[in-house]
Amino acid sequence: MEFLFGLAQLTKGTNVNVNSVIPGSTLSEGAEQFLEDAAQKEQKTKDEIENAFFTELRTSSLLQRFAKVEEVADTIAYIASPRSSATNGAAIKVDGGSSGGLF
Repeated sequence: MEFLFGLAQLTKGTNVNVNSVIPGSTLSEGAEQFLEDAAQKEQKTKDEIENAFFTELRTSSLLQRFAKVEEVADTIAYIASPRSSATNGAAIKVDGGSSGGLF
């Protein structure tokens, strides 16, 4: 985060922004494969595996589901757009609230 803010400071007055997007558990192709493999191995449904993942492993997630790839992409599209011109030096979390904390 300090590195990100340091880079952002270098852009002062340039109309260039430096931000990052930090995704959490996202239903990517890899996550889909994980769910399918685990479901087959444990003879459960993908939904049962996903529910267990969040109730047993990602208990801090407020969303209690995987973020959709499109939700992460929408955040990236916003942060890369002129609409985010006042956002600089920010680390935007798209993690369903699982990382907690003040920052």
